[in-house]
Amino acid sequence: MRRRPSGSQEDEDGLDLATRTTPDGNARSDEMTPTKDLPRGEHTLKPPDSKSSREARRNSAQEHHSTWSPCITAAEKSPLANGHVRSKDTPEPTEEPPRHSRAHVRSPWRCSFLTLAASACSILLLLAIAHAFLTRQLDPKGCAMSYMRPSFSRFADFDTEHTRFASKYSLYLYREGGVDEDTRVKGIPVLFIPGNAGSYKQMRPIAAEAANYFQDQLRGNAGEISSGKRPLDFFTVDFNEELTAFHGQTMLDQAEYLNEAVAYILALYHNPQMSLREPGLPDPKSVIILGHSMGGVVARTMLRMPNYQEKSINTIVTLSAPHARPPVSFDAAMVAAYQDINTFWRESYFAGSSDDNPLADVTLVSVAGGGLDTMIASEYSSLTSLVPDTHGFTVFTSSIPNVWTGMDHLAIMWCNQFRRALVRAIFDVVDARRPAQTRAQPERVAALRRRLLTGMEPVVEKEALNHEPTTFLSLEHSSTTMMAHGDRLELRSLGHGGKTRAHVMPVPSQPESEGGKFTLMTNQRLDTGDEEGSVAVFLCSVSPPPTGASVLSYVMDRDDASGSSSGSTRLACKNAAIDVSLLPASTNESINAFDDATPFSYLQYEVADMSDNQFVAVIERSSELSDGWLFAEFSSAKDSSILVSKGHHQLLLKGMKRKLPPSRPMMTELKIPEVHSTLFAYRLDIDRRPCQGAPESFAPLLRQYIQEPYESKYFVNTQGGNINVHGISPYMPPPLSGGGASEGLSLQLWTDPTCNSTVKVTLSVDVLGSAGKLVMRYRTVLAAMPVLVVAIVMRKQFKVYDATGVFVSFSQSMDQCLRTSLPMIFTAMTFLGIALSKATKGPLARQWLSTSTGTTDTAVDFTINDLLLGTSDPFFWFLVPLFGLIAVGICITANYFVLMVTNTFEFIYTRIRSLTSRTDDSRRSPTGFTTTTTQQRIYTTGVLLLLVATVIPYQFAYLVLCMVQLMTSVRAVRAARDISSTQTYNLCNYTHATLLLMLWILPLNLPTLVVWMHNLSVQWLTSFSTHHNLLCILPFILLVETQSTGNMVPRVTSRIRFLTNTLTFALALYAAIYGVTYAYRLHYIVNALCAWLFVLHCSDGGSLSLARWVPSAFASACNTPATSTGSHRGYGRNTKKRP
Repeated sequence: MRRRPSGSQEDEDGLDLATRTTPDGNARSDEMTPTKDLPRGEHTLKPPDSKSSREARRNSAQEHHSTWSPCITAAEKSPLANGHVRSKDTPEPTEEPPRHSRAHVRSPWRCSFLTLAASACSILLLLAIAHAFLTRQLDPKGCAMSYMRPSFSRFADFDTEHTRFASKYSLYLYREGGVDEDTRVKGIPVLFIPGNAGSYKQMRPIAAEAANYFQDQLRGNAGEISSGKRPLDFFTVDFNEELTAFHGQTMLDQAEYLNEAVAYILALYHNPQMSLREPGLPDPKSVIILGHSMGGVVARTMLRMPNYQEKSINTIVTLSAPHARPPVSFDAAMVAAYQDINTFWRESYFAGSSDDNPLADVTLVSVAGGGLDTMIASEYSSLTSLVPDTHGFTVFTSSIPNVWTGMDHLAIMWCNQFRRALVRAIFDVVDARRPAQTRAQPERVAALRRRLLTGMEPVVEKEALNHEPTTFLSLEHSSTTMMAHGDRLELRSLGHGGKTRAHVMPVPSQPESEGGKFTLMTNQRLDTGDEEGSVAVFLCSVSPPPTGASVLSYVMDRDDASGSSSGSTRLACKNAAIDVSLLPASTNESINAFDDATPFSYLQYEVADMSDNQFVAVIERSSELSDGWLFAEFSSAKDSSILVSKGHHQLLLKGMKRKLPPSRPMMTELKIPEVHSTLFAYRLDIDRRPCQGAPESFAPLLRQYIQEPYESKYFVNTQGGNINVHGISPYMPPPLSGGGASEGLSLQLWTDPTCNSTVKVTLSVDVLGSAGKLVMRYRTVLAAMPVLVVAIVMRKQFKVYDATGVFVSFSQSMDQCLRTSLPMIFTAMTFLGIALSKATKGPLARQWLSTSTGTTDTAVDFTINDLLLGTSDPFFWFLVPLFGLIAVGICITANYFVLMVTNTFEFIYTRIRSLTSRTDDSRRSPTGFTTTTTQQRIYTTGVLLLLVATVIPYQFAYLVLCMVQLMTSVRAVRAARDISSTQTYNLCNYTHATLLLMLWILPLNLPTLVVWMHNLSVQWLTSFSTHHNLLCILPFILLVETQSTGNMVPRVTSRIRFLTNTLTFALALYAAIYGVTYAYRLHYIVNALCAWLFVLHCSDGGSLSLARWVPSAFASACNTPATSTGSHRGYGRNTKKRP
């Protein structure tokens, strides 16, 4: 048997084992051979081989159930169909292989070594990635449990007169038992919005903390009450745990309902029967919004809805909300809603003046849980592409003072440390004296930064520098220590002498300390004036002395009055405690940053910002000797800051090693600009030598941080740890400013400066840990990339079928694609990704992209990372073949799994059929395909379409079609076993390939189907118009119904076959390029492919066939009345034998 030469036009890679080849090189089928002496156009069945006489007798006995019409078979198998005519000199064909050999060749279970190797590699890669995701680079969990005594009051009168969703959703008011049980509103309204499948009761911990904090801390504080602090009225909405993340229309419905709920809530304060509002306070005009998960996105959607009441929302705090992009792109309405909402927010802030900006008074803060959140990638919570720093920011819980721990998607709602910080942040911005119930917008942002950020970020304003002096220090000699320039203040214990002492440090001039910093750290609480502390720190300048007097350099008494003792010189000072940053305590016993220990107090100023001050005064107020310590110093940039200029390749190959000298500042910072990707994980090792002399006052403390978004992690008593950041991430839009998304990783290391010991810092790439980072960023790839593989395999199947008449099995086609098509496609995609990553940075590419996306070449293109792997970094080129190999393994595994399922069902079906007597045997063929009339098929299809148009969504119909296609595949397997012929073999493989393709599209439809079923469970029968688009399901219905009757798609030998090739290749190309960002469109492309296949099925019934170009005389013979009563390729139809 001769193989087709490699590289020929129809090179099908050895698939001619299922076909025969004549000596002149023309392929023909094993099942039928043109007889040498017959006239052109007439064919006869080849006599069976002596070795297969039983098969021939079996086929003869069932001739009236023939699986193909002789006329059509002749047309299909005739050399005329391919333009070939046998001559008299053509030798007779050789004997066909034995039946068991053909069965082995045709077996769909056949697996080559290459296929097996690809599957094994894919499985190993998946296991390695899953193992790394579950076991490596895990942050410690430090959340403490919270407790409450909840009570909910439902507003039954918020009915259909107010909203059309009254029968579906509900509004509640929370009250804490034992604290405030009066259900009348009295304070500042706060509305909680639950997330995807979230409960309205999730806000209990936060609402309970707010009630207790006001009761215990604020109610009796006259200063807080006079500043507008009032209790918070927490409202919450019951959405019946809807799946908001998967359905865009549901998100829009919730936003519409919430705007109506806000209007109702504000109206409650005007109702004397429902309100206990204090006289003299204005009625609220706005509501503070607290949203969890998708509830945060719904909160932003509210401001875009037509029923939004202007200025009814001015403060939004979201927890683990995916603002930047939808969690999954399976629903077209969800993707469109995200694009509309995000575009609205961006364009609003691009407005020239506040009058043109509808969001000018809106403050938005996004809080992310970090690496422990395995439901939503935390970088999706970033606001850098949506909101400028003047109106909002993103912060991670590990950065928040006194929280210092990451948390998962649900723990962020009940974590005790975080709820305390959040409630205090909300109280910081409220002001019941104003109709908006909050402070002015700039004040809100500043207050939230002070409460939620570390205080070391550049955007955090240093208030003490801008305040006027409030304290005057008079100078005397006995109790003052004057430090020289460049000296470090080292206090290893406090309270010497039992009286107040002062230490004055002169501020160096700016030219001498360009880029320098002042740093101070102590384990004592700083004296704020309102709260007594053992240490006070002041920023001082020399007060104008009396004429003729000299400036003294000693400090003694602190005098808050404007005058002092006669003849003394005064320092006009500002208390620096307002700018203090809290750091987790780091001792030799410390384990985690969130340990229950008194935090360290830390001050940090840029020397350039201290130009108006000449001294820093540190006052010891301890009257007794204590083990407290304090270190303060001025350090230059060259001594305290180290820039590491290493790229990805260098860090991957060699890592980073730095040795810090013994004589170094207390705080040393390493900046690594190239470490900014979420796809890399690192391992940090710190080797410190023992202290020389006295023991260290505190253990080394490490802070890793990036600037955008604001993420910090602390490592106490550190010897190293896992380093990973949430900076630049795949598919994330660029920042609103258009610049770089991150300045890279910075490592701040605090050590006891008196130790005089060296420290070695080593940073290396954790390869396995980095593999685990792929899971959260590329989950959707596992849904899109296999579609590419299935499309390429089906493309090969149709090419072989059109060329040889044999529709090879999926496993055979996969084996051949692994040798030819798939490596070429993955290689081309790799080069395409590299080219796009480099080209997007050039002016020509930016101009082309701006034209294609509808933006100007100077504007920021927020869709630039939507293609392929979603990253513009060419370093990650290897991810394309990596995901391609994984997709191949997944498809191979899925293929054999579906084969196992269909064969299992076929076995059960055969046993049941053999044990039971059937009354409808006259309507069934031996192959199991039911004989139905055209009218019955039209009626069935019409009923299903009517249901889709009126009652059920097309996603439900698609699920039914998948089950019907599964049963069709089972029957085709039975037919292939009953009648071992090329036709049954073709049909079995054809239906199996169609089933595989439909199953890969099924996950795109399941979320919407689940939403519809959930609506039925809550008796919400209002349908969504987008669910009843008949064109989205009609081609699937027609193709599945056609295959269910045993019809095989005809061969296409004309140029029209390239349309099939083009459609399958377009499906593969789209799945690779846009399958992650716009996955829902894969359904539409497969729908178009099904429509084309149905057209091919229909084209087989007329004299002018699109499937093949046959002579008119031969076509007329095929349309004789004797053959027109049945389908040409129908299995199980009552067809008459051709005379």
